[in-house]
Amino acid sequence: MSDEKKPQNPKGKKGQINIELDETVAQGTYSNLAIINHSVSEFVVDFVNIMPGTPKSKVKSRIILTPQHAKRLAKALNDNIKRFEKAHGEIRDYEQPPMPLNFGPTGQA
Repeated sequence: MSDEKKPQNPKGKKGQINIELDETVAQGTYSNLAIINHSVSEFVVDFVNIMPGTPKSKVKSRIILTPQHAKRLAKALNDNIKRFEKAHGEIRDYEQPPMPLNFGPTGQA
């Protein structure tokens, strides 16, 4: 055995991840529609911003997740919605007419 010490992170916690948030990513992208497709090995979530009176919209961001991460995301969203509603009241889900989405065939991996 050598006398060298194993490096530790500043707080001495094992398994801690250092995550950077780029300035342009930190500004975020607005989305009022999410389109979700899945295959056996992945979930694909396309975030779209549809504006009234605009005949065409583009996908602003696409996130690809493993099924396990998709399930964790769904659980985390559900937990956060419950906490939000406890603090601010129920989020109303307004009825909207179905939107025809013709983005081509569903995705496959």
